Amino acid sequence: MYEELLNKQVVDLKPSGIRKFFDLANTKKGVISLGVGEPDFATPWNICEAAIYSIKSKKTHYTANKGLPELRKEVSLYLKKQYDLDYSAEKNMIITVGGSEAIDLSLRAVLEKGDEVILLQPCYVAYEPAVLLAGGIPKFIELKSENEFKLTKEQLQAAITDKTKAIVLNFPSNPTGGVMTHEDYEPLIPIIKDHNLIVISDEIYAELCYDGKHCSPANFDEIKDLVILISGFSKAFAMTGWRLGYLCANETFIAHINKIHQYVIMSAPTAAQYGAIEGLRNGQKYVDEMVEQYKLRRNYIVSGFNRIGLKTHMPNGAFYIFPDIRKTGLTSVEFCERLLEEQNVACVPGSAFGNAGEGFIRVSYAYSIEEIKIAIEKIALFMEQFK
Repeated sequence: MYEELLNKQVVDLKPSGIRKFFDLANTKKGVISLGVGEPDFATPWNICEAAIYSIKSKKTHYTANKGLPELRKEVSLYLKKQYDLDYSAEKNMIITVGGSEAIDLSLRAVLEKGDEVILLQPCYVAYEPAVLLAGGIPKFIELKSENEFKLTKEQLQAAITDKTKAIVLNFPSNPTGGVMTHEDYEPLIPIIKDHNLIVISDEIYAELCYDGKHCSPANFDEIKDLVILISGFSKAFAMTGWRLGYLCANETFIAHINKIHQYVIMSAPTAAQYGAIEGLRNGQKYVDEMVEQYKLRRNYIVSGFNRIGLKTHMPNGAFYIFPDIRKTGLTSVEFCERLLEEQNVACVPGSAFGNAGEGFIRVSYAYSIEEIKIAIEKIALFMEQFK
């Protein structure tokens, strides 16, 4: 009865496939979970201290809508130093409530009802609902494991229609760990420019690149003003619960995106912003240490999964692997349900990330080597029945 009073689009939205398996795992005791998409490291203490000091100093009020000027300045310096990206702290940036708000703001600002948005599957679970809620129509490109989940110019060209308005990119990728290098992007740039395609680039895992430096589509001057760059502090700075991100774009985009931000949020959390300032100024050594640990874990878990017969490509970014489970004859949901039931190990079905994820599972290595070792041993026992 009450559903009739709600927005039909919201009623029709599917619940997150990730949350479903978290809930199932939480109903059992002794579960080893390889499903969580967040660092297992605590936020570096110097960041926490800076936030605590800001509260003790009574800095507990709203900040400027776009965020603290000091924080925007530090983000601007950081992007230039780390990725050779030039964004003005005053004209080209908004501090947001996590990368999630930035994605929502971007899509709502650029989409008219019926506009098509290209999404690359497998993809982060929030993109499709965000497009739908903004009145857009998702159009999917299926990325291939044999191509290390990269986007090709042929795939992009074939997906564009006269209704295409934007494309959402996420490299390094959640869930595949795939990356795009400068050489990978080069063939795409003329296509994006010719079609005046808005690029919403979610780069929240930018710091977690293991074999080469991160490249952003905004590094290409020809299309920089078409790019809305989204990132934040959740992954690299281990600040998931602080809910702090940022959005960079051309001055016109920023002016109109900020109007939505003003009305729905006002400003990002104040204490979190002071913590982020400290992180950008004095936290790089902690980021580097965490990245080194993730690389060791990546190498260990990829070797382990391939050894037990679950083919896994070597991801060059983020902290996920995306093993191929098709040889078992099970769907990804069946595989994860049975693995949880029989061996108390929780992973996420690839189908949670779209139809292109079927036949795969997402496994996070944001866990200690000891936990990963035990999980691999249990999965090896599970795989014995499929030999």
